[in-house]
Amino acid sequence: MSWSPRNTIPIVGACILASLIIGTLWWKLHSVTTSLTRGSQEMSVQSSPKKTVSSLLTSVRVSEESALYHLRKGDVFALQGEWPKAKKEYEEAVRKHGGLPALRKLAQAELQQRNIRGVQNILQQLRQEGAREEDILLLEGVILLRTGELEKVQHYINNASDSPHKSYILALLSIIQGKHNQAQEYLQDVTLGWEPILRAYGSTLQSAYDEYALFPQSPSVHLTTLLSRALAEAQECELALPLLAQVVQQEAAYRDAWIVQGYCELVTERLPEALASLERAYSLDPQKPEIQYFLGRTYAALGNSESALVFYEYALKNGFSPEKEVRIRIAELAQSMQRYEEALTQYTVLLSQKEATPDLVPFFVQIALQAHREDEVYLSVENALQKWPDTKDVLVAFSEIAVRMGKIQEARKALEKASFMYPNDEKIHQLLREL
Repeated sequence: MSWSPRNTIPIVGACILASLIIGTLWWKLHSVTTSLTRGSQEMSVQSSPKKTVSSLLTSVRVSEESALYHLRKGDVFALQGEWPKAKKEYEEAVRKHGGLPALRKLAQAELQQRNIRGVQNILQQLRQEGAREEDILLLEGVILLRTGELEKVQHYINNASDSPHKSYILALLSIIQGKHNQAQEYLQDVTLGWEPILRAYGSTLQSAYDEYALFPQSPSVHLTTLLSRALAEAQECELALPLLAQVVQQEAAYRDAWIVQGYCELVTERLPEALASLERAYSLDPQKPEIQYFLGRTYAALGNSESALVFYEYALKNGFSPEKEVRIRIAELAQSMQRYEEALTQYTVLLSQKEATPDLVPFFVQIALQAHREDEVYLSVENALQKWPDTKDVLVAFSEIAVRMGKIQEARKALEKASFMYPNDEKIHQLLREL
């Protein structure tokens, strides 16, 4: 069956969208962290050693701020589809008294890793913490959908009170069953509801129907692929994969379906399957940078670093966006292979760009120290300090490279400024003691 460009609308939007957001979220992550730490500083300045109650409250506040930091960091990994790393951050957020938001995020990570028993354990914790019944309903409904208990989920949801959460589960159920008119009715309730995350997911799913409506003569596999893409964006790859299997069985040359299938297999840690799907997509379109990028990620996850680097470099050459994402992955992989010059080159380019962010500096310095290239990058780090003079990570990174260069006074000055701005940071105090 031949496909015209009009009918073959790109389905890789989920993958591209996730990548596009990564750079912005890293910047937001840094901004939130800086704001939180400064808030901690203000509380610390106002407290007195004699006021033990105030000191205790400050300690609790610092722990909560740390939990928020780990939540934001976990969200970045989640957008990248790096669920093991996201789970680790969410677990740390729970440990730091992140409360219900941290538990809900951790449950989502467990779902992505198909750890149903882990999700059920978290459900118990959520109940003990006083979570809303709607949130419990949503998690239990998703579990039933993912385990294929469709009749049970219908009965379970029908007995629940009306809410956006109930409508969302019913919309997902209708999509799985192919009842598309009914699904859109439920999605309308979701998008008009009071739960912001579900509103966003509902809009994403509805956009698949809206896009398909522009081309009413398109075959049904086109709608199925659009919905699969939307499900992937809504972090429901487990529900998307069975739909995609139907599509590629009917249309083996449907490139975009192979891309979304490969992406979903990658983020759900089905690595051999992801490699097969993405290689199939690559055989259909060897120039598409998104395919090359995700092939690079798959090879890296499989431990084939050389092949991963080749595909990352292809993706970079062919214009993968955001460029920052693929350059960082090249640098990380090159660093792990002790190819420090290549890693330094990537960070040098990133720091020279207008969109450069301060979170790049510590990694740049770490690689420079490993490669014994302190003298070559000192000026770049000094320029970064002038650009971001009040950023903890930049101050600490500058002090580390200054010490290696024998510039003890410069290092001390940077650490003292960091200590004044971030009085609760133990790493800064430790570095000062070592000086």
